[in-house]
Amino acid sequence: MKHYSYDEWLSYVKDEVSDKTREELESHLYTCDQCLENYLQAISVHESSLPVLSNESSFTDLVMAEVSKQKEVNENPVLKKQPVKAKKPFYQQAAFHYLIAAAATLLLTFSGVFHSLATYASAVEAPKHMKEKKHSVTEGVIDKTFAWMDSLEKKEANKK
Repeated sequence: MKHYSYDEWLSYVKDEVSDKTREELESHLYTCDQCLENYLQAISVHESSLPVLSNESSFTDLVMAEVSKQKEVNENPVLKKQPVKAKKPFYQQAAFHYLIAAAATLLLTFSGVFHSLATYASAVEAPKHMKEKKHSVTEGVIDKTFAWMDSLEKKEANKK
């Protein structure tokens, strides 16, 4: 970042700079604290030669009137003088991108790609070896217990 010297700020305060330089210095003040210090020092040194306000309240009223005029100009597009924006080529506009996306979606839908993906996804979700129901250890113990009890009942029935 380029910093401006105290002498450059003093020239600015004395209104001895070109319009282009004035704009650069003013925009630089927003971002640089060091240059703001130099500017404030230049103002304090050159303060005696600055104009004295005879009626501060009328000055404030004039400034507020100018601010409201500028606000009206900025809000009214007819009064606002903006450069005409160059028209973007059709392929850089959002509508073109949406049209391409819609066409791609229709193409994939009618060609069956989405159906194939759905079939593949269902196959991945339920693998073949997982489709067979595996019995838990508890179910196996219960089945064996019932089988043992059935065999005991048969033996008892055979004895009678």
